[in-house]
Amino acid sequence: MKKIVIFDLDGTLSDSIASLKYCGDRAVAKFGYGPFTEAQYKYFVGDGAANLIKRALTAAGDTGLTHFEEAFAEYKRLFREYCMYQVKPYEGIPELLTALKEKGLTLAVLSNKPHAETIHVIETLFGKDVFDVIQGQEEGLPIKPDPAGVFRILEKTGFKQEDVLYLGDTATDMHTGKSAGAFTVGALWGFREEKELIEGGADALIDYPTGLLEYVNC
Repeated sequence: MKKIVIFDLDGTLSDSIASLKYCGDRAVAKFGYGPFTEAQYKYFVGDGAANLIKRALTAAGDTGLTHFEEAFAEYKRLFREYCMYQVKPYEGIPELLTALKEKGLTLAVLSNKPHAETIHVIETLFGKDVFDVIQGQEEGLPIKPDPAGVFRILEKTGFKQEDVLYLGDTATDMHTGKSAGAFTVGALWGFREEKELIEGGADALIDYPTGLLEYVNC
């Protein structure tokens, strides 16, 4: 039986695309760029805030990233204030978390969202006593798909790679989980398509959160 479940945040636990779009559009608007669609933001996100802004600028035609430093600074400022803008848990997530806690599993979050905002979003949506470890992007820790964040969580909890069930919604997540030696599940309700998750190496796919319970005993 698995002992710890590590969750991605955006597109897995939380439907946060509106907040990412709101901050991203405002950050690049001063240069005459955007707005972009939510569908576009679903592919801008997933590899950290810096890459989100780089992708938005590139999509707008600033392929040389001339305005990156200024736009990125503005995005970070906006996101500190609006990281909860229209954010909500996906349907079925609260029920999944309750079921996993009842089974005695440890719950953790690993996100490429900045660390402070990761904590804020999780504690606002789910409270302070649901997740045992919350790990966002912070200095000195490589972002996903580097598995360093998974290993940091394992160091904090004392579990081994084979104890981990990892859930995410992008190829970045699939690569992260597989590189860490975890049983890795793709969430089909998130930001990306089934094909990407399969090509990313998902061990299993689920189309509703409580479907994860089937794999706790893998």
